[in-house]
Amino acid sequence: MSIALPTFAEFPVLAGREVCYLDSAATSQTPVVVLEAMDAYYREYRASVHRGVYPLAAEATQAYEQARERIAALVGSTAGETVLTRNATEAINLVAYSWGSANVSAGDLIVLTEMEHHSNLVPWQMLSQRTGAELAFVPIDDDGLLELDVLDELLARKPKLVAVTHVSNVLATINPVADIVVRAHAAGAKVLIDGSQAVPHLPVDVRALDADFYAWTGHKAYGPTGIGVLNAKREVLEAMPPFLGGGSMISRVELHQSRYAEPPARFEAGTSAIAEGIGLGVACDLLRDIGMEAVRDHGREIVAYAIVRLSEVPGLALHGPADASLRAPLCSFSLEGVHPHDVAEILGRDGVCVRAGHHCAQPLMRRLGVSATSRASFALHSTRDDIDRLVSGLHNVRDIFAL
Repeated sequence: MSIALPTFAEFPVLAGREVCYLDSAATSQTPVVVLEAMDAYYREYRASVHRGVYPLAAEATQAYEQARERIAALVGSTAGETVLTRNATEAINLVAYSWGSANVSAGDLIVLTEMEHHSNLVPWQMLSQRTGAELAFVPIDDDGLLELDVLDELLARKPKLVAVTHVSNVLATINPVADIVVRAHAAGAKVLIDGSQAVPHLPVDVRALDADFYAWTGHKAYGPTGIGVLNAKREVLEAMPPFLGGGSMISRVELHQSRYAEPPARFEAGTSAIAEGIGLGVACDLLRDIGMEAVRDHGREIVAYAIVRLSEVPGLALHGPADASLRAPLCSFSLEGVHPHDVAEILGRDGVCVRAGHHCAQPLMRRLGVSATSRASFALHSTRDDIDRLVSGLHNVRDIFAL
C-alpha cells in the first residue's frame, strides 16, 4: 500500500522557510528519515564494514549490505549486480575504463547522443583518445526528441557501445530506452544508460530494460551526496577487470600479483561511503513506499501545469517536448532579452531557487542556439503554488528589465 507524498515539513531545509526549491535536478532535498538513518550509524554502530568480526562491525556491515539490497530493489536489480560508487559520473567512468579499455579498440564505434550530460560524454571522449575509437552522435529534432532513424543508420555500422541518457537534464525528454536497447543488442552493441534524472521520477526496471549498464546517483534521488550506483549484468561485471586497486577488491594478494574479488566488491576499492549507502537505502525505501507510479503521476501533473503557466510569460521559450507525457518534471527555458543568470539571481531574491547555466551539456546548448538556459526542476514536495511563485517571479523579471 502506497503512502502519501512527503511535504515541506519532512525536508529540513524547506521546513518553516519561505524557500521555493526548484533545483532538484541538480540536487534533491534530503528528508528527515534519511538524515536520521545516517545519524544512527554515526551515533550507534559506527565501524568499518566487511572487515571486523566484533558486534559493531557486524551491525554496520549488515546495515550497509541491506541498504545495497534496498537500492537494487528500487530499480529491479539484485545486490550482486549493484556496484556502489561515489556518483553516476564515477559509475560511467568505471565502465569506460574497465569495460571500455578491455573491449574497445582503434576503429571501433561508440554511439552517443547530442543531449548527453558531460558525465556521459567526456569519459567516452577520453576512451576514444586512448584507443583510437570513433564517436558518433544521434541528433535531436526541434522538439527535443532523438532522431531514431539516424540511430538505425549508426547501428548498421556495428558499434561496440551505445550510451544514452534515460532523461535529458535540459530538455526533460524521456527517451525510449527500452526500444533503443532492443535495437542496439540486435546490432551486437552493449548499452549504457545514464539514469540520473530518471530514477527519482520514473518506474525503472533494469532487468526488464535489459541494459548492460545503468548508472545513477543518490543525491538526486533524495539520498546524500557521495554515493552513486552502477547496475550491470552479472556476467558482464564478472568479465571486467577492476577499475581501482586497493583494499576490499581482492581475494588474495601476493607481492607481485593479486587475485581479485567477485563483483560487486571487485569494483569497490577502499573504505565504503557507509553512512551514505545506508542513507540512500532509506531514500529508496521511501520512493518504493510511495510507489513509483504515484511519483510519476505527480511529476507528470506538475510539469503539465508548469508548461501551461510558463506559456503565459511573454518572450519565454520552453525547450523540449510540449507533451507532458514525454517529459520528466523539469523545464528549461529562455527569456528573451534576459540572461539566465540574471533570471536566477532576481528569482532568488524572493526565495525561488532555479538553476542557470549550460547544465553540463554544452554541445546541447549549441544545438539549441543558446549559451545557457534557466531551469526549474520539480520534486515530490513540489506544488502548483511553487509554479505560481515561479511565474510571478518571471513577470517581475520582465518588469525589472522593462520588457
